[in-house]
Amino acid sequence: MLPSSSWGKRKLRGRLGWVRSDARGVMWAQQEGLHHPHPNAVIRCPSSSSSSVSCSGDSEEEDMGLLEVSVSDIKPPAPELGPMPEGLSPQQVVRRHILGSIVQSEGSYVESLKRILQDYRNPLMEMEPKALSARKCQAVFFRVKEILHCHSMFQIALSSRVAEWDSTEKIGDLFVASFSKSMVLDVYSDYVNNFTSAMSIIKKACLTKPAFLEFLKRRQVCSPDRVTLYGLMVKPIQRFPQFILLLQDMLKNTPRGHPDRLSLQLALTELETLAEKLNEQKRLADQVAEIQQLTKSVSDRSSLNKLLTSGQRQLLLCETLTETVYGDRGQLIKSKERRVFLLNDMLVCANINFKGQLEISSLVPLGPKYVVKWNTALPQVQVVEVGQDGGTYDKDNVLIQHAGAKKASTSGQAQNKVYLGPPRLFQELQDLQKDLAVVEQITLLISTLHGTYQNLNMTVAQDWCLALQRLMRVKEEEIHSANKCRLRLLLPGKPDKSGRPISFMVVFITPNPLSKISWVNRLHLAKIGLREENQPGWLCPDEDKKSKAPFWCPILACCIPAFSSRALSLQLGALVHSPVNCPLLGFSAVSTSLPQGYLWVGGGQEGAGGQVEIFSLNRPSPRTVKSFPLAAPVLCMEYIPELEEEAESRDESRTAADPSATVHPTICLGLQDGSILLYGSVDTGTQCLATCRSPGLQPVLCLRHSPFHLLAGLQDGTLAAYPRTSGGVLWDLESPPVCLTVGPGPVRTLLSLEDAVWASCGPRVSVLEATTLQPQQSFEAHQDEAVSVTHMVKAGSGVWMAFSSGTSIRLFHTETLEHLQEINIATRTTFLLPGQKHLCVTSLLICQGLLWVGTDQGVIVLLPVPRLEGIPKITGKGMVSLNGHCGPVAFLAVATSILAPDILRSDQEEAEGPRAEEDKPDGQAHEPVPDSHVGRELTRKKGILLQYALAPRAPPGPAALHAGQPADGGPGAQRGRRLHSRDGRRPRRLV
Repeated sequence: MLPSSSWGKRKLRGRLGWVRSDARGVMWAQQEGLHHPHPNAVIRCPSSSSSSVSCSGDSEEEDMGLLEVSVSDIKPPAPELGPMPEGLSPQQVVRRHILGSIVQSEGSYVESLKRILQDYRNPLMEMEPKALSARKCQAVFFRVKEILHCHSMFQIALSSRVAEWDSTEKIGDLFVASFSKSMVLDVYSDYVNNFTSAMSIIKKACLTKPAFLEFLKRRQVCSPDRVTLYGLMVKPIQRFPQFILLLQDMLKNTPRGHPDRLSLQLALTELETLAEKLNEQKRLADQVAEIQQLTKSVSDRSSLNKLLTSGQRQLLLCETLTETVYGDRGQLIKSKERRVFLLNDMLVCANINFKGQLEISSLVPLGPKYVVKWNTALPQVQVVEVGQDGGTYDKDNVLIQHAGAKKASTSGQAQNKVYLGPPRLFQELQDLQKDLAVVEQITLLISTLHGTYQNLNMTVAQDWCLALQRLMRVKEEEIHSANKCRLRLLLPGKPDKSGRPISFMVVFITPNPLSKISWVNRLHLAKIGLREENQPGWLCPDEDKKSKAPFWCPILACCIPAFSSRALSLQLGALVHSPVNCPLLGFSAVSTSLPQGYLWVGGGQEGAGGQVEIFSLNRPSPRTVKSFPLAAPVLCMEYIPELEEEAESRDESRTAADPSATVHPTICLGLQDGSILLYGSVDTGTQCLATCRSPGLQPVLCLRHSPFHLLAGLQDGTLAAYPRTSGGVLWDLESPPVCLTVGPGPVRTLLSLEDAVWASCGPRVSVLEATTLQPQQSFEAHQDEAVSVTHMVKAGSGVWMAFSSGTSIRLFHTETLEHLQEINIATRTTFLLPGQKHLCVTSLLICQGLLWVGTDQGVIVLLPVPRLEGIPKITGKGMVSLNGHCGPVAFLAVATSILAPDILRSDQEEAEGPRAEEDKPDGQAHEPVPDSHVGRELTRKKGILLQYALAPRAPPGPAALHAGQPADGGPGAQRGRRLHSRDGRRPRRLV
């Protein structure tokens, strides 16, 4: 061990490494410029490894497969920034402040870890008599020392970087080196997996051992910030979300070309991947604990207990909702909080029983005890929206009212009516509409009177009409409010004496509109997940050789023909989704559980013209609402949304604006004969707004839009750019376009970035400036001149590319154009396609943290990628579809739905109005939630994109649509809806 005096002479430089032993037993540090461990560190390598808490013996130390570094009492100098130099740019000043926040945050975190050991663990281990046994003490503080060791090493290297900051200004590579090691994931995984068990031990000890409870209370009172043990132990779970927020701020203030920018992006990727894995483990641990708590409330001999303990149940959603019961006149009779559990095949409702001392709950969260009220199989649960199928709703009411004997007692009738649920608002609205029609007829009759009568004149009649119209508006607002936060479930009840089935209505009030949307969505998709084609639809080759449950995988929702029976011979050419802006949730139960809008499908046949089919996604099953022929086959489509500034100006001047000048958004079609058609995307409208021909009548292979141009890639290697019109409403297709020669071959794919446009021709990709379209540079994406780039998709700071031949996809950096990663898809499909060597990628899509890869053999591969601004590197083994397709997966698209912001505001928020925002103090920061998904809702715009799909870690996500041909083994299981095409004359399929 080096003497402590050597600290001033030896400074840590370069990247931080992890101390380990090689095959000869020599201790060394894997670090650039660092060939010795910390001068005040004692390194010990245990002989055996263990990844779980050992419950036998009372040994203080745990064997583990990690080197233990015990930092001595002689501390190195703390990281501290020197005086700020003169002449720094504003971004450099901000970066220094962010670095100071990182140093301060890390110092506070390390001190919290030390407090756990020094103020709690060590006194409990030394206490006589024992308030907590050594074995339980080990279990409670499992892996805290190892986490402290990791961050102590990080803090040492951070000191070196802080001292050199003004000369180097690099911090990203330090995060990559420190937190990309498997040791960090192993230590934190053990801690997260053990956290729920540790809190359970603490809670039980508080209830049974007064000495332990008194110890915790005394420690909290003595602490300067009054933070409890729970508050300290939850900090490791919150640590990486805090790091991510700090690095995001640092990246935003790091200009392009800065030597630290790529390192920061890689660091953000590593931290997001690590946080995502820890979040998933925490979620699974909480799920198991919640099911165990529910199981305790059920009798051991009951059928529900056997179902819960079978190990096949998975908790999809769990939340505290308020059950409300209404009387026959719609008056609220009672309300009570219930805990509702949505499992993969059943719905359980339980009473909440909080029994615990207040002083204990202030020290450690006390989970409630449950008493199961009812449970029912998931396929028998129906969601009923206000006003949905009024006739059916009435039939259900009659069924309940007349379920018993004909001569029912008054109390019995009242009891039946109590379970009718909320008042029939929609029926009352219809009654008001009928009354208004009658009053209008009376008004017409009054106008024919010749005499003058008191209280019988046109003024009184018009007052009646205005009063009824006001009542109708109030009723519409009540329906709107009822749909936002009221979840109505129709459940099967016990049959009556005659054996007639009876259903009863349960009404829950959700905490907010988004919660209601989540419940409706999850209920609907969980039912779909029980279908045979989704049991299972995907194989997840995890390290433990187990397949994930169907719920955690994308699910197959439906399968429909892509073209009508009259156009079965048409070849599929392109598809695009046109979303709609929903002002209300609507009167349909599926309106909140499926992507809404319209799907445009184009195709054609050589010499026979083209065809466009428009499908409505606003119903349980998509259906064709419009089809029209074209002069030539459709080769490509592009959905062009409305710019935000245009939408604002249009809303402000809607009454005065020319209706023809405000047709937005639009859908652009590229045809084989060189035609470019622009259609208005308003519901099912198919008005052609503009048309033109490409230069030389070259076939239009691809279309992309940017804020400045409509870009068309042509067969002869030309890129045609059409600017916006002077008003900025449409594209100027009448004037000659700006033409650029990209290469000798066809321009197969285009990609529009914030400040650049990428165009591929053969194996090369040309980078053009976004506004002027001036060539900036080009690079070779593939070494084979015979190979062409066929697909490009962007995520974060990277672009994934697929090629016309070969089984690999490649990742390139958007700024440096550096080749960062290459993935061979064939290795993921070997067990499904043994001996298949000529696999080719035919489609790419990045959606909700997954890279979708479609192949010519009909196999779809899903690979996890980061969602934030980092590098979208493949971070796991992914999933492979078990239900393949006979033909290639030609297209992948995303179907989303956008709700107006007011729909996500609760009644209380609407009553408070804008004052709620004004009352927030400046600079108010929110602590990251431990089990929240990293990056969720970090960027919130005017509208909120509800991502409808079966995603376990976030609110419902977008549905994916893809084109391929279902194999004989059944349709492919895919997230949301997908598009399957068939070769030859067999019918195409939309799935």
